[in-house]
Amino acid sequence: MEGVIRPGRMDEDRFDRSRRIEWLDVDAIFGTRVLMVGAGALGNEVGKNLALSGFRKVTIVDMDRVVGSNLNRCLFFTTEDSEGRRFKAEALARGMERIGEGLEAEVVTEPVERAPSDIFARHDIVLGCLDNIVARMHVNSNSYHASKPYIDGGMDGLLGKVIIGRPPEGPCLQCGMNSSHARVAGIRFSCTGADVVFHEPRLAAEITTTSVISAVMVREALKFASGREDLLLSNAFYYDGRLNISEELEISLDPSCPVHVR
Repeated sequence: MEGVIRPGRMDEDRFDRSRRIEWLDVDAIFGTRVLMVGAGALGNEVGKNLALSGFRKVTIVDMDRVVGSNLNRCLFFTTEDSEGRRFKAEALARGMERIGEGLEAEVVTEPVERAPSDIFARHDIVLGCLDNIVARMHVNSNSYHASKPYIDGGMDGLLGKVIIGRPPEGPCLQCGMNSSHARVAGIRFSCTGADVVFHEPRLAAEITTTSVISAVMVREALKFASGREDLLLSNAFYYDGRLNISEELEISLDPSCPVHVR
């Protein structure tokens, strides 16, 4: 009966506890279009957080397939996915749709460089869950060009970092890169084994660090979606799980950064 208050009614709303955070705009989150590049360990944790937080329009880009070494840190991957060499993006989309009410995941199983040309422009927020510098630079520059906020996460063992690019005036990921990053970016990579010049070494991975970094990334996405950019991190978040410390770091806009040259 309309207007009747009965015990437990509030608990029927999946997002009741989220709505109790006064600045969180759950309805805006439902309609926010998220582009997530990378569906590995970080992508799985980010995907879980997006789905449970109420994001319903997500595009996942990843060309890789599930292998056995993914299974100790990827929530949504199964032994069957590994044995069947299923695309990571497809396995992640399946898991996110299972736990996310109303969530519809679009999948692109090509390198992000070959994704549709309008893929950045038709999303509201871009999340980078990548493990190499070249792809990061591509996503960073295209997000900035499309005037979309870019939230980039990365880990190495118990160390992690989140960097936020905020166009049109804020610094970007590339502004914070040093000369060693530039040298690596100049090397040609291959994920297929063809014309390989250099193989990037595997980085150490640890699931609790992945969980921390993914939580920070999605928390910042919630702020963007809710229109609360005043609450955002100032460019970079650094985490050291060995020493149990975290810091917020300022990154200055580099006027010589090619992303900002007009």
